[in-house]
Amino acid sequence: MSAATSPPSAPSLDELVAIMERLRDPENGCAWDREQTFETIAPYTIEEAYEVADAIERGDMADLADELGDLQLQVVYHARIAEERGAFTISDVLAGICAKMIRRHPHIFGDAAESPGWEALKAAERSQSNDRSALAGVALALPALKRAEKLQRRAARVGFDWPDPTGPRAKIDEELAEIGAATSDEERAAEIGDLIFSAVNYARHLGVDPEAALRDANARFEHRFRKVETLAERPLSELGIDALEALWQKAKRAG
Repeated sequence: MSAATSPPSAPSLDELVAIMERLRDPENGCAWDREQTFETIAPYTIEEAYEVADAIERGDMADLADELGDLQLQVVYHARIAEERGAFTISDVLAGICAKMIRRHPHIFGDAAESPGWEALKAAERSQSNDRSALAGVALALPALKRAEKLQRRAARVGFDWPDPTGPRAKIDEELAEIGAATSDEERAAEIGDLIFSAVNYARHLGVDPEAALRDANARFEHRFRKVETLAERPLSELGIDALEALWQKAKRAG
């Protein structure tokens, strides 16, 4: 087969890197892409990760392929900005993750008879850091529920935990009382934060993923609320609380 009739080669990471370099070109690039920074792009990175998770949950493989591409673009974007600042390159990113995966699997790539465990390996890595806290490395940008759970799990590894679910369950009642006793907006906000943190702790002790549980609760609420809108014969704003509650109960029974 001649070169003229050869099938095109599959797109590569290098091609995406070249596209980003062109978009960020100071003279001939895209005005919007040129002005972006780590800080302005970070929210898109988080959003794309959520959209990947959403496609997985829906079982939509075509959408998953598309969203994974969007997420890969975010990696290339950040790496390009870093290269422009002389910090690191996409090659450094790839070399780093390859080295990490090999290091964290000594039973596959080394001489270890069995894996020492993912968490044990990560803990050993954290011990080399200047921050020796058991809470070191829990990302600030995590969703608040997920970060609360991770902080609690880290603390639990060093014995800072309730022995059973009765402790965190009692804390929920305690925090509810403290919300009632609060005398300012600031106090109420702080106590509500403590209440949510305690609820996450209780969920953890019951073996429930609080992030997934809240996501499911959101989905149930949306489904039932839309059902209420369908059942109502008038705009919801014109109905009293009793009528709204009756419609809500009817929507719940409808499933």
